[in-house]
Amino acid sequence: MMERLQKLIATAGYGSRRWAERLIEQGRVEVNNKAAQIGDKCEITDKVKIDGRAIDLERYKEEETKVIILNKQAGVICSNKDEEGRKSVYSLLPKESRWVMVGRLDLNTSGLLLFTNNGDLANKLMHPSSEIDREYAVRVLGQVENEDITQLTTGVELEDGYAKFDRVVFGGGEGANRWYKVVLKEGRKREVRRLWESLGFKVSRLIRVRFGEIRLPENLKANQYDYLKPGQVGLLLDAVKMPNKPKRK
Repeated sequence: MMERLQKLIATAGYGSRRWAERLIEQGRVEVNNKAAQIGDKCEITDKVKIDGRAIDLERYKEEETKVIILNKQAGVICSNKDEEGRKSVYSLLPKESRWVMVGRLDLNTSGLLLFTNNGDLANKLMHPSSEIDREYAVRVLGQVENEDITQLTTGVELEDGYAKFDRVVFGGGEGANRWYKVVLKEGRKREVRRLWESLGFKVSRLIRVRFGEIRLPENLKANQYDYLKPGQVGLLLDAVKMPNKPKRK
């Protein structure tokens, strides 16, 4: 069956659809020895190359969808390579599959990260149209007033557009630093920090504690991972209206 090239690349676990689209736009993808174009469709058996190297679109075709949850430590990067030699989240994962990250966390943010062998699932979970909740525990320096909470949940104009929290709840603390739980439905770069900073507050700690229905387990130590149970994987598939079954042959 003919399918869009970026979808086949993502389904094979090489990266998200957006990543594949960027490579196609940059002229780095070939199909049957011809440069690929956005919108191209092909068969899973066609010969596809990225940067001149052949890839295998069939390699995960019969594999069951798997999802890993990782408790990222602050200071660990979310890239595959780093010129400064810092530890990468990918070095912490098992080598059995090609794992696609579901959203990133910046260098100084810790907590829940999801990875899956199903690129299509990763793409749908990250897409703004899915409106998946992201919940964070935030330690804020400064006196937060009720009008600040109202502003944060009504909306703030940032340099890349309008943004807001869906919910802000006081989480405890005394003195200059207070904890809050915040929820939003998108994953723009440093969005949580930028929303607080727009009102003059400094975020001294930021931890992602929930993605959709998946919560960070209390017993999962920093930089350790675990596999989600089939029922939890099913919740993620249901959230983006994907069939809860092994990937197609």
